[in-house]
Amino acid sequence: MSIFRTLHRSILFLFAIVVIAIITLAHFSVSKIVAEQSRIHQQSLSPALSLITEHLMKPLHVSQTLSKSKELQALMEADTIDATAVHETLQRLEKEFGFLFFIASEPARRQYNSDGSEHALVEGKVNWYFKYKDKPENAVADIGKWEDTHFYIDLKIYDDQERFLGFFGTGKSLRSFLDLFAQYKQQYGYDFIFVDADKNITLSSDPDLVAANSKFHHLADLAWYREAMENGETSVNNRLIEKDGKDFLVAEINIQPFDWTMYLLSPLSERQTALSRTFIFSIISLLVVIFALFMLIYNLLYYFKRDMQRNVQIDPLTKLPNRNKVELRYAELVDQKRPIAVILLDIDHFKAVNDTHGHNAGDHVLRQVASMLDSQLREEDIIGRWGGEEFVILLPDTTPEQAYEVAQKLRLRLANMTASTGSLALQITASFGVSYTEGDRPLVEVLARADDALYQAKRDGRNQVRVQLTHAA
Repeated sequence: MSIFRTLHRSILFLFAIVVIAIITLAHFSVSKIVAEQSRIHQQSLSPALSLITEHLMKPLHVSQTLSKSKELQALMEADTIDATAVHETLQRLEKEFGFLFFIASEPARRQYNSDGSEHALVEGKVNWYFKYKDKPENAVADIGKWEDTHFYIDLKIYDDQERFLGFFGTGKSLRSFLDLFAQYKQQYGYDFIFVDADKNITLSSDPDLVAANSKFHHLADLAWYREAMENGETSVNNRLIEKDGKDFLVAEINIQPFDWTMYLLSPLSERQTALSRTFIFSIISLLVVIFALFMLIYNLLYYFKRDMQRNVQIDPLTKLPNRNKVELRYAELVDQKRPIAVILLDIDHFKAVNDTHGHNAGDHVLRQVASMLDSQLREEDIIGRWGGEEFVILLPDTTPEQAYEVAQKLRLRLANMTASTGSLALQITASFGVSYTEGDRPLVEVLARADDALYQAKRDGRNQVRVQLTHAA
């Protein structure tokens, strides 16, 4: 029963390990997929954020820094604008930073550009100046110069008395943005759409959506956005859309301080491929763990099966092989075509030991006899308890004469051995019967000859060895 209790506990323990392992791996797999999705999402945003930083925020920060310079304020505060000095300063800034720079002077009501051009700021002709002059924002992003459309950043400049002096800022040709967007689209597959606070499309990777001749496309002109608004949605961030027969995921990024919004459309095919790789890795990991657990269970059951077989084939008192084990070993030797000598021995007057000293004393004697017999045999010999006080010995590759000598040696050792009952010392003897076979004879037949020889030894006075051979096959 002990082996079954151990097996039961082990299976329960193993089941707990399997459950914990599967739950842990499932949690790990889900976490990895979520992390991978976040990584892919972040990876998709990184180039876009880099673009915003490099081509929108950097010009803004450069302009903001330059707008605080004493040189610029001195040029714009002068009662009479020195056009030559202004152009030289703007050209130097363009050469240094790679941007188009301009000054729109309120006192002179003229705009000076770093390319050397200038023009009057006339209301009704130069709308942007008067439009943004009266607005509270100090930084404005705008699209203008329609003959060669530019993206502009306009910064309001004030003197120390907070008197409005005009605008200072940078400009960049829209063609350069289109080239930049084309590179990003080729490398990452992204589409960019920039809109102002009124949802007018100011910049886009799609040339057909770029503003021209002061006419803007509206975000609502796009079918996927219009569909989202018709469904009552207030944001399209993380929305799946279909565009040109392909699936895209929309990321919505607000750009301060311009109050613009960028819509990044990233193709799902690349995300799905990356997530598929993560999912496949998780499935393979799960299968490996399940296979490892299966092998663990298989080996555990094999171990218990072997251990149970060993316990079933071992005599619990003497720890020697029992009758079943001896029969199996005999069958193996017969299959190997090996000659076998068989010794059957019975302890003399053993019933008297049990009757006089008790069964516990008899068990002590049996264990000692078993240990002595086992210690005197070769490694390839097989000794087992046949039943009661009887023991059987199989001697492979041993002649009858050699088996007789072995039996005599064991008989003498036993006769000279003092067996302890735990409290008393006893002298014991045993009778031996020897048989032999070279052919494919069943054990019962060979043992019958050995048993006849054993009883002949008992009839002859016990503590004897007798031999009885089987007839030739």
